Amino acid sequence: ETEPLTSKKDASDCNEGEDCKGNGLPVRNPKSALRLVEDGNKVHPSQGDKGEAAQISNGYSGVQSSVPCNGMGELMELEDRETWSKKIDFLLSVIGYAVDLGNVWRFPYICYQNGGGAFLIPYTIMAIFGGIPLFYMELALGQYHRNGCISIWRKICPIFKGIGAAICIIDLYVASYYNTIMAWAFYYLVSSFTAELPWTSCTNPWNTGNCTNYFSKDNVSWSLHSISPARQVLQVHRSNGLDDLGGISWQLTLCLLLIFTIVYFSIWKGVKTSGKVVWVTATFPYIILFILLVRGATLPGAWRGVLYYLKPDWQKLLATEVWVDAAAQIFFSLGPGFGVLLAYASYNKFHNNCYQDALVTSTVNCVTSFVSGFVIFTVLGYMAEMRNEDVSEVAKDTGPSLLFITYAEAIANMPASTFFAIIFFLMLLTLGLDSTFAGLEGVITGVLDEFPHVWSKRRELFVLGLTIICFLGSLATLTFGGAYVVKLFEEYATGPAVLTVVFLEAVAVAWFYGITQFCNDVKEMVGFTPGWYWRVCWVAISPIFLLFVTCSFLSNPPELRLFDYSYPYWTTVVGYCIGTSSIICIPIYMVYRLIVTPGTLKERILKSITPETATEIPFGDIRMNAV
Repeated sequence: ETEPLTSKKDASDCNEGEDCKGNGLPVRNPKSALRLVEDGNKVHPSQGDKGEAAQISNGYSGVQSSVPCNGMGELMELEDRETWSKKIDFLLSVIGYAVDLGNVWRFPYICYQNGGGAFLIPYTIMAIFGGIPLFYMELALGQYHRNGCISIWRKICPIFKGIGAAICIIDLYVASYYNTIMAWAFYYLVSSFTAELPWTSCTNPWNTGNCTNYFSKDNVSWSLHSISPARQVLQVHRSNGLDDLGGISWQLTLCLLLIFTIVYFSIWKGVKTSGKVVWVTATFPYIILFILLVRGATLPGAWRGVLYYLKPDWQKLLATEVWVDAAAQIFFSLGPGFGVLLAYASYNKFHNNCYQDALVTSTVNCVTSFVSGFVIFTVLGYMAEMRNEDVSEVAKDTGPSLLFITYAEAIANMPASTFFAIIFFLMLLTLGLDSTFAGLEGVITGVLDEFPHVWSKRRELFVLGLTIICFLGSLATLTFGGAYVVKLFEEYATGPAVLTVVFLEAVAVAWFYGITQFCNDVKEMVGFTPGWYWRVCWVAISPIFLLFVTCSFLSNPPELRLFDYSYPYWTTVVGYCIGTSSIICIPIYMVYRLIVTPGTLKERILKSITPETATEIPFGDIRMNAV
């Protein structure tokens, strides 16, 4: 019988030829046995000592050994990492992150544009063989190694550490425009508390002479130059494009300031705080979606919108761009490559079933996207009925315009319009908030784990500085022409950059860290090894899909257009510069790593692709470290 092992004492130094004294912590070498040491006596913990020991694979088995510890056994005691208060906090946080504004506006538009019901075939295939495996992979990596997007690469493949820096830059780009869209929603929400919604008439101070309300009871003449009042709420007409953005809107600036204030006080204390906030921000949208779905289904003409949404065009399946759009949609919807899944999973308990979490959250995300299409298109069908037009004419707006112009107009002409406008824009606000929590947490966890001695005790200060930087970075999007800037960043700052990051991440894990080692890591956590389906997806299918989508995007960049404004040719160059400014960190760090690593070129490469630090594994009352 032995006394319970603890990790509360200081670890002793183990020199060659000496026995370990004190509370020596066990270390796993990929090719060596584990030594468990307590007060100089080597022990072998049985399953009776701790039931969880049975879940540890043979790579972490405790054995007696007469071989003295060497220098690899020198470990420093690490403080216990913060964990989620409840499992449901984690699930709601991940669902809130994955289910965002894009599920409401992008999926319905992409679906009807690419064959309606037929689009569900490539979408499902891409989800099964691409999106979900990568989603699962990131959750497993974060939970096992318990590190953010930067420092985790020291435990996987150090030469790819630049991926972490690229992720942080991408997240900052997203924060610079995504929160502006939430500021629009906030502005619309406040404007909804009026007897007459401001986008229903042309009598507002900002309306121009060509403003025409085609829902007016009076006879109106509609011309090619006519503009609906909903198009002028954000006063985009006061800008001539990227060459002349106009002044900054103080209303939007105030809205954005309030949003960042909410964000700061939601995440400043860590996941124990944000995990409680998402109980509201992640569940409230589903209540509103259900209300809007029921209301939309009872409107006249709703069936026209549903038919347009789901009517299959099987010929579309032969078009390459349909499969590209399906892959892009599922990857961006589930959200691997932003460091969020790594960060959130790193706060899980080690034996949490991340496999089950991946299946549940990804399924909820995909179903939400599909149901959101009914919410949008039932109302568009009603609008087409009222205007006596085809649904295709009503659904011309894409992206955020679908929500802030087309859908806003439709709500304004429904019975109880004020009520439905308030709950709709409140839903958009909550959808965006938990995604912002997640994006910034990806950066915060990454930086704090990389520089623990600098920021671990100053989280509140770091979060404050980060939110200020994001606010200042959003100033260009707060101008009257800010919608043009948002469109530019939306297309280039995340698209190919995120796809490249996820591709390299999959290659680094499957080919350099090793698919066998990764599967063993998963087994140590959940108790079973991923099957051949997951292995083949991680090694080949998912990376091929990512490479396919990235090459398709680069070979055929999107034509940027917003309303009647066509972006000038130089914006393509600017867009690619924005995109490459993040992923350039990856090759730069690779070169830097090879330069500073001593030895011959071959030795430098081998050292740079070999994990250099330990992964701390809980083992009952002690903590084991995998190196």
